[in-house]
Amino acid sequence: MFDRLESVEGRYEELNELLSDPEVVSDTKRLMKLTKEEAAIRETVATYRRYKEVSQDISDTEEMLGEKLDAEMAEMAKEELNDLKKEKTEIEEKMKVLMLPKDENDDRNIIMEIRGAAGGDEAQLFAGTLFNMYQKYADAQGWRTEVLDANITGIGGYKEITLMITGDNVYSKLKYENGAHRVQRVPATESQGRIHTSTATVVVMPEAEEVELDLPDKDIRTDIYHASGAGGQHVNKTASAVRLTHLPTGIAVAMQDERSQIKNREKAMKVLRARVYDHIQQAAQSEYDAERKSAVGTGDRSERIRTYNFPQSRVTDHRIGLTIQKLDQILSGKLDEIIDALILNDQTAKMEQLQHEE
Repeated sequence: MFDRLESVEGRYEELNELLSDPEVVSDTKRLMKLTKEEAAIRETVATYRRYKEVSQDISDTEEMLGEKLDAEMAEMAKEELNDLKKEKTEIEEKMKVLMLPKDENDDRNIIMEIRGAAGGDEAQLFAGTLFNMYQKYADAQGWRTEVLDANITGIGGYKEITLMITGDNVYSKLKYENGAHRVQRVPATESQGRIHTSTATVVVMPEAEEVELDLPDKDIRTDIYHASGAGGQHVNKTASAVRLTHLPTGIAVAMQDERSQIKNREKAMKVLRARVYDHIQQAAQSEYDAERKSAVGTGDRSERIRTYNFPQSRVTDHRIGLTIQKLDQILSGKLDEIIDALILNDQTAKMEQLQHEE
């Protein structure tokens, strides 16, 4: 581990030199890439440097204790040595976590898509429940939520809703929400009181910046049409709805939420760039199936990841076998207990894999 830490520290010093180079500063794309790399290893380097300081302080204090000291000085030195050794142990544990393989997308904003799946109206209502849950969680984190597009049903649910969540390290926490979410409850429309099971799917994609993912105009087909509401009635007399199709991948995004064609195109472009970026990453990661299975949240998005059981006020995350009897709190956006457990499980799996490789 220490050889790798020395290498990281060397790279950090190299990056700081590069970031002060006028040639690099004038190259926006390269500057952004190097700035992100520097930020990603800054804490690791600071922790390693503190580790070296503490190790030297321990050596100096032990050497001092080998000399003739009066009783009071000897006692103070022993206390300091104990504190230093405790700090050294804590730093070693922190460095192990910091040296785990990093997800380059962790610090990104996200595009989230929630869709009602199996279960008709009830599934679409549940999609709305999940949207409210994530919106409240985002608010508690100090993040900003913007609805990019929504297909609302007559009873207040969502066939699908697309939102953007921006803030600090959004993807690092919400990437674990990818998959099928199952609900077990008695629908309001059920007169017999029978419990129904429905599902909604959640897709979380890291936002891709224009400077890092170039989508040439020649690769995008743009179709303009009249926006229409539920039942097919026209809601806008001008052709403001936009459909963008990325020809190399066939990925298409339609947007009609805004009255302005320009605004719809901007929103569609954000989603299209995220979907294409996600598509490229998924294709690259598929070469590492064994690794992907060990990392929670990066597997098959059709996988059922969580069940929300209303009669028993129970939420179960099937990937890590976690059951919590706090359904109301979870749905009010208090997701920390689940997300922290998923992060810990992910870190533990990566640490075991790293130890095995060493």
